[in-house]
Amino acid sequence: MIKEALQYIVGLGKAEIHGENGQTYSDKKLHLIEEPTATPFTVHTLSGLVSYIKSEFDGDEPVILHVVSPTSVTVKSALNSDQERDYFLKAEALLPTFIFNDWYSTEKFNISLQSCFIQNEDRDVMLKVVGNITEDQVKTVSDDGISQAVVAKVGVASVGNVEVPNPVSLIPYRTFVEVVQPESDFIFRMQSGPSCALYEADGGAWKNEAVDNIKDYLGCSLKEEVEAGRVTIIA
Repeated sequence: MIKEALQYIVGLGKAEIHGENGQTYSDKKLHLIEEPTATPFTVHTLSGLVSYIKSEFDGDEPVILHVVSPTSVTVKSALNSDQERDYFLKAEALLPTFIFNDWYSTEKFNISLQSCFIQNEDRDVMLKVVGNITEDQVKTVSDDGISQAVVAKVGVASVGNVEVPNPVSLIPYRTFVEVVQPESDFIFRMQSGPSCALYEADGGAWKNEAVDNIKDYLGCSLKEEVEAGRVTIIA
């Protein structure tokens, strides 16, 4: 115990620096005193991010806008002496919830189509199909693995065979509202219950389109700052 105490006391002394074979050594462990960095706050629109940049609230030093994903953009500084960055702001898109590759009741699916997707021709066709299917009717289904046919009401008091479109081209809300929402293909399936599901069928290509749309929006909104070298946008 006495030996350990003496070693501890000796260790409290000033570090000695020695040179050996062209390298520098210390007889004590050194701890880096890091330069403090900023912590981010969050906004939920690209316009909010643009307003922050234009306000120069935290100074006019050059910053990097990193389009991380279709729903996330960060604002960071250049590297400091410790090779770290200030992390000023994060923009996260607020989006309606729709789960792809999962089954919905026809009622919930109908509501989701109207609240989570932008109107287009294929969405309107799906609404007509889904809105006129009842549980006993959907049991009459023909399916060749690509398209399906179901019995649906096609008039005031009549029923008929209606082909379920496939694939369908839809425009769900999947990125910031300030930019154009990418349109992409989906596989539309129905089963008894009745229930409906959408499966993504574009291999994720919409994500690249969304990221490009965000980059274009920021580049246009911050044109002067980009040209002045104060803002760099990467995606």
